[in-house]
Amino acid sequence: MKAVLIGATGATGKELLQVLLRDESITEVIALVRKPLSLHHAKLQVQVINFDNPRQWQDLVRGDMAFSCLGTTLKAAGSKEAQYKVDYEYQLAFARAASLNAVPAFVLVSAGMANPKSLVFYSRMKGELEQAILALSFESLTLLRPGLLSRPGTDRAGEKISESVLHFFNKLGLLKKLEPLPVHKLAMLMLHYGRQKHRGVQVIESKQILSKVKLLS
Repeated sequence: MKAVLIGATGATGKELLQVLLRDESITEVIALVRKPLSLHHAKLQVQVINFDNPRQWQDLVRGDMAFSCLGTTLKAAGSKEAQYKVDYEYQLAFARAASLNAVPAFVLVSAGMANPKSLVFYSRMKGELEQAILALSFESLTLLRPGLLSRPGTDRAGEKISESVLHFFNKLGLLKKLEPLPVHKLAMLMLHYGRQKHRGVQVIESKQILSKVKLLS
């Protein structure tokens, strides 16, 4: 099977790339990136592209499954407009290319509070992206809505604080439904749903994600 992804340089994408390369059923992996990767592997094809010009790269989005885990922070992007371009426009362009090229299975990493009517910018942006991708044609579409992610070596202060607080309560047997999700487990789950090719649309909420990754571990 052939897989194609965007977001391979992010925390979740790095883990997903390793999961795909280790899996014997995956024979080829295409990673669309903005900058070259230092990783080399016999199954890996790295395509450096300009996301602002979909017509130049959309024909590369072909395979048995496509994974979208691209994203940035408001701090890194510098503005809401810049973050929207990466988190919404680039991911939607990738999804459109996958749909156009009849990729049967598409998996999107969204967010736990995704809602197109939310007053919170990030949640509204994720909700709008979900709605736009739902309007496309896929045999199998999976929208994953994880809660707090545990990223190795993260420099996001808010995440560090939230993770520490949740770990404290989790040890006391509290807030188990909100426990942080390690990105390597999310990556495993992405491949599971990509390979499953469930007919139609699946929206997997945070609680379901936590339950499912325990079964896959």
